Amino acid sequence: MNNTKFTSKLGFVLASVGSAVGMGNIWLFPYRVGQYGGAAFLIPYLFFIFIFGKVGLSGEFALGRLFGTGPIGSYEQAFKLGGRKHGDKIGTLPLIGSLGIAIGYAIIVGWVLFYLVSSFTGTLMQSNPAELFQEIAKPFSSIPWHIIVLVITGIALSSGIIKGIEKVSKIMMPAFFILFLILAIWVAFLPGALAGYEYLLIPRWEFLLNPMTWVMAMGQAFFSLSITGSGMVIYGSYLSEKEDVIKLSNYTALFDTVAAMLSSFVIIPAIFAFGLNPAAGPSLMFKTMPMIFQQMPLGSFFSILFFTSVLFAGITSLINMLEAVTEAATSRLKLSRTVSIICIVIIAFAIGVFLEYEPYMGQWMDIITIYIVPAGAVLGAFTIYWILPKKKLMDALNLACVKPHKDSLYIFARYGYVLLAITVFILGILLGGIG
Repeated sequence: MNNTKFTSKLGFVLASVGSAVGMGNIWLFPYRVGQYGGAAFLIPYLFFIFIFGKVGLSGEFALGRLFGTGPIGSYEQAFKLGGRKHGDKIGTLPLIGSLGIAIGYAIIVGWVLFYLVSSFTGTLMQSNPAELFQEIAKPFSSIPWHIIVLVITGIALSSGIIKGIEKVSKIMMPAFFILFLILAIWVAFLPGALAGYEYLLIPRWEFLLNPMTWVMAMGQAFFSLSITGSGMVIYGSYLSEKEDVIKLSNYTALFDTVAAMLSSFVIIPAIFAFGLNPAAGPSLMFKTMPMIFQQMPLGSFFSILFFTSVLFAGITSLINMLEAVTEAATSRLKLSRTVSIICIVIIAFAIGVFLEYEPYMGQWMDIITIYIVPAGAVLGAFTIYWILPKKKLMDALNLACVKPHKDSLYIFARYGYVLLAITVFILGILLGGIG
């Protein structure tokens, strides 16, 4: 049972948002909005965000808080209460997904660190962004930055994860939002930015009749909230019994959506202003943003702030992913926390060092996010809403609620949400990824 708890509602929400807000908010959401109907895309997206936040995210928070432990322990105890065995084995797959994402994510965050240092030295302001990115994304070209990121994450994990994340989150996450707002305002005055706003905002209602719009909105919403059956279970295990998990889930979903929208108002207009391809993917952050900073007053200063904020968002996501694995190694293998952290960091680097070439990293992340993570999320949803006894779950969800939720929430989650999670998994395989 975890004794360390978040000390405030705000700290928990900001830490959860820090974990949920990832690179996909920056490079994928803006493109999806423009590609699938502009403002019309927001209708299905917000619909799915509401559903996944209310029953998906809250279910994982509640499961972790109920048992006060990570995925393996939580799944094991849920299965025992449901009169079944092998819950610990079921809980292993979400952990593999968390470790797999962390391996690829550490590479990307290493690139962010490189760009931050380049902002300090002035190299970023004097270089061709595309050429600079090609240099850092070659095989074995990011080893120092890769190591530093994993070491920072390991140190954070070993030095009081909750108190550290909570304190820094209260400063850095608001700074992240404010910075993006400032950038969005500045980008609005770039020549050619208007075409980006048209691409982004003018609703093309006919796209609502296209099933793919709903499929992509569903996938984007699902993955944006980091519903993996693992990381948010861990955060839930550090949550006080005085907090309403459903309300906190709604707050997390809200701020995650605001972050995605702010990213859109920076990225898409800038893409059109500089004549870039909105479907360029992850490299947008490393090619588009430097072009913006090179053109704006105090560009170096804003570049430092931007990449510092993105670095923090990336590190907090890594901490969340690797904490789940660390907890499992500590509780199941009976290793000390320090030894567990060192072993996991070494494993993450030993695999990731061969994936530093962008195409390899992309293929790795495709395998993890198309097959393993969605499968883990489905197992998590099934465990919460089909294995864990109804009364035990509803008591966990309603704990600290001013107005307890009725059985309709449980019925919808059991037959609606779980089916949607399975649908995300199947369509992701058939379509080569939808989130």
